[in-house]
Amino acid sequence: MIGSIIIGDSREELKKLKKASVNCVYFDPPFNTNRDYYLTPDNQLGFPDKFNERDDYIALIEPMIEECKRVLVSDGSFFFHIGAANMFIPQLLCEKHFERVQPIFWQRSRSKNNTKSKLGACTDVIFWCSKVVKPKFNMVYQPLDSYYAQNSYKNVDARGNYALGHVAYTKTQAADKTKRHDRYYTVTHQGVDYNAAHGWRLSEDDMNDLIVDDRIHFPKTNKANLYKKIYMNESLGKPAIDLWDDLHSIAMGSEERVYPTQKPVALLKRIIEMTTAVGDVILDPVAGAGTTGVAAAQLGREFIMIDINPEVKAICKRRIKQEGKI
Repeated sequence: MIGSIIIGDSREELKKLKKASVNCVYFDPPFNTNRDYYLTPDNQLGFPDKFNERDDYIALIEPMIEECKRVLVSDGSFFFHIGAANMFIPQLLCEKHFERVQPIFWQRSRSKNNTKSKLGACTDVIFWCSKVVKPKFNMVYQPLDSYYAQNSYKNVDARGNYALGHVAYTKTQAADKTKRHDRYYTVTHQGVDYNAAHGWRLSEDDMNDLIVDDRIHFPKTNKANLYKKIYMNESLGKPAIDLWDDLHSIAMGSEERVYPTQKPVALLKRIIEMTTAVGDVILDPVAGAGTTGVAAAQLGREFIMIDINPEVKAICKRRIKQEGKI
C-alpha cells in the first residue's frame, strides 16, 4: 500500500488499510457548494459538487472520517479542508469524532470583490483534528511581516536587529529543584548577579557559551530579566499562527493547474512538516491532482493516495516523478 495510488471508492478502500497505520491524513472532499468542478467545460476530469439534502452529504463524508480516524496513529493528525461558507457540517462531524479540533484559516487569495451583493470569498478552513489533546507537532514558521519585524526586533547591536527570547522559566513553568538543580545558578556579569527565581531554561555551560558569544541581552536595570538575542537575519520567520495568509492558491502562483480544485504544494508541505517526521506515512483519501504525494515525496515521507476517478492516476504518477524530488 505504501507509495501507492489506489483507484476506487474511499469508503471501501479505506477499510482495507490497517488500523493505526498512517501518521497524517489530509482530507479535501467535495465542499457541498452546489457547483460542478471540471478542468474545462469539455473535460471530465473533475466532479459534481451537488447534493440534494444535507444528510446526503453527511452520508458521503462521515464514513470516510470514521475510517480515517481508525487508520490514524494515536498521536497523528487529521486535516479536513473545506470552504469557509460550508464549514458548519464538517466542524460538527470533526468535533463528534475527535478529541481536539482546531480551525486553521487559509487566505487562499487576495482577489478583489467583483460582486456587489456580498463579501468576496477568499478563505478556506482547515480543521486540524486529533485523537489526543497533544498530537505530534513541529513548529513551522511564516515569513516575517513588517509589523511583526518592527515590533519584535527593536533592539540592535553590531550583528544587527534582534528580538528577545526567554532564558528563565516563569512561575507556572518552574523547574523542579529536586530534579533540575542544575537550572538554579547565579549569572555574574560586570559585577552584577542575576538569578532566576524559578530556574533557567539553559544549563550553566550553555548560558556561558551564549554570554561569551555576546548572545545574551543584559538589562540596563539590575533587577530586570536576562534574555537571549534572536537576530532577524538568522530568523526562520515568525512562529505560525492559525491564519495562513502567506501561501497563495494555484491561480496566484506559478504551478501548473492539472485539476480543478488543486491545492498548492506549499500548503501541503506546511501541514506535513508541522505534524510528521521523515519516513512517516501520509494518507490522502481524495487525491485529485496528487499534491499530497508530491509534498510527501519532497519531504521524505511515504504516502497512500486514493481517488475514484481513474484519470487521476496518470496525473499523480507524472507529478510525483517530475516534482517529487527537490
